[in-house]
Amino acid sequence: MSWDWSAVGDFMPRLWDGVLLTLQALVLGSLIAFALGLVWALAQRSSLKIVSWPVTAVTEFIRNTPLLVQLFFLYFVLPEWHITFSALVTGVVGLGLHYSTYTAEVYRAGIDGVPVGQWEACTALSLPRSRTWSAVILPQAIRRVVPALGNYVVAMLKDSPMIATIGALEMLGQARQFSAETFQPTEPITVIGIVFILIAYPASLLMRALERRLVH
Repeated sequence: MSWDWSAVGDFMPRLWDGVLLTLQALVLGSLIAFALGLVWALAQRSSLKIVSWPVTAVTEFIRNTPLLVQLFFLYFVLPEWHITFSALVTGVVGLGLHYSTYTAEVYRAGIDGVPVGQWEACTALSLPRSRTWSAVILPQAIRRVVPALGNYVVAMLKDSPMIATIGALEMLGQARQFSAETFQPTEPITVIGIVFILIAYPASLLMRALERRLVH
């Protein structure tokens, strides 16, 4: 086996396209996961069983089924019901929906970690429920869980190659296509592995630094 630098050069334009699509899916998927996860967490705390029970059932189902199966369902099964999305949109929605069930647990832990005295103070001041959540509880809870949310962003990055299975040509998809055309898999697969490390490792260090700053 020999290393062909010319293959690396030929692959670079496709790599750039793959990086852009990967980051696009990561950013949009993270926004969905963070926003929807908070909705799940608040709904699960509802005193109305008609709200909390179905939400709990849905999140448990999503969390305990493989992401790949969910992507296939969204991309191949929903069109049978006349609901069709592009490969990228499906990937973004799939990543965001899947990881929202994990961020929901993170939010739940953060909310439960708010001292009881904060709730009692809000009650003593007769603050409206909406004000209690928006001004007192959620700011404290979210501050506690930011590092954990960041860890899920890194996990989502590492799971992003799964969207290549439905035709979204992120980094792995571009590498596989290039390999099929040139019969040179070593260079593109190695390069995308290095790029994943170059993205994920600094992100992990940033999360650790953020955690130290928020804790102390």
